Amino acid sequence: MYKAVFVNVKIINYDKKLDFSSIEKLATLAKYDDSNNDEFLERIQSHDIVITKELPVSRELINQFPPSVKMICEAGTGYNNIDLKAAKEKGIIVSNVPGYSSEAVAQLVINFILNLSSSMIRHHLMLKDNNFDNFTKYYQLPHVEVQNKTLGLVGAGGIGQSVIKIARALGMKILVNTRSPRQWDDPHIKNASLEELLQNSDFVSLHCPLTSETKHLINKEKLGLMKPTAFIINTSRGSIIKEADLIEALKNNVIAGAALDVQEVEPPALDNPLFTMPNVIITPHIGWQCVETRQRLVDLTAENIAAFIQGTPINVVN
Repeated sequence: MYKAVFVNVKIINYDKKLDFSSIEKLATLAKYDDSNNDEFLERIQSHDIVITKELPVSRELINQFPPSVKMICEAGTGYNNIDLKAAKEKGIIVSNVPGYSSEAVAQLVINFILNLSSSMIRHHLMLKDNNFDNFTKYYQLPHVEVQNKTLGLVGAGGIGQSVIKIARALGMKILVNTRSPRQWDDPHIKNASLEELLQNSDFVSLHCPLTSETKHLINKEKLGLMKPTAFIINTSRGSIIKEADLIEALKNNVIAGAALDVQEVEPPALDNPLFTMPNVIITPHIGWQCVETRQRLVDLTAENIAAFIQGTPINVVN
C-alpha cells in the first residue's frame, strides 16, 4: 500500500472536524500538525506521497527528498510555495486542487461587495464608539445599490466565474481582464484591458494567480486609475497588490476602500495600518475555510492521489 504523509495538517483541520477516510482508503496516512524543515525531511522518509498546504517547499528542501517520494500534493489551488522546476528535475509530480473553494470564495467576494456598498463596517465602528447618529439623524454614511454598478474581475477562472454568476443575479455589469479573453453570451459581461477595467469599475476583484508577472500588479500607478468612489477586493494572493501603495492610496482617499482576505505578509504585523483603517475590511484568509470547503479539499486531494496511483495523474502543475 502507498504511504502518504500530511506534514502540516493543522492548517486545514484546526477544529478536528475533517474526515480523512477518502485518503486513508488509498494509502496509509501519517498526519503532523506542522513541520519545520528538519522535521519535514525526517517525516517524509520512506513515504511515496507528501501532502502540504501553503508550506514553503524550496529547491534546497526538494534536493534532500528521499527517492521514495514521487508526488507532492498541494492541498489548495495556489502552488507558488513549491519549487516546481526542482520537483520536476527530481521526477516528482506536483498536483494542486483547483476549484475546491470556488463557491465559498465567491460568496465572500459578494459579502465584501454588499458590506462595502452599505458602509456596514463603518456603521458598526460608530456604534462601538457610542455614536448613534445613524439612528437619531439621517444616515451619515454612503449607502448605494449594487445593481447597475460595474464589477471588474482581474482573472476569470473557477472562482471568477462563480463571482460573475452571483454578481449578474444582483444586476451588476461585469468587466473581465484575462490572459485569454473568451466570448460571453451575456451582453452585460465584456472583456477589457486592465487599464479600462480599473478606470470604469465600481468594484475591482482580483482572481489571478501569484506569478512573477502578477506580483505587485496593483501598485500606485494602477490604483491611481481607479475611481475615487471605487473599492478593491483581494481574495487571491496578497502580493498581487503592493501593500504600501494601497495603504497610501487609502489614506489619501485615492480610492474609497478595500476588502482584503489576503495580505502581502500573512499574518500581518500587528501594527499594520490596515487593521485600524475605517475604510478597510480585513479578514485572515478565510475564503477557503468553511468546513464544507475544507472537507471537499480533502476529498479532491484523495482524487489526485487515486489518479496518481492508477498511473493517470490529474491536476499536475509541473
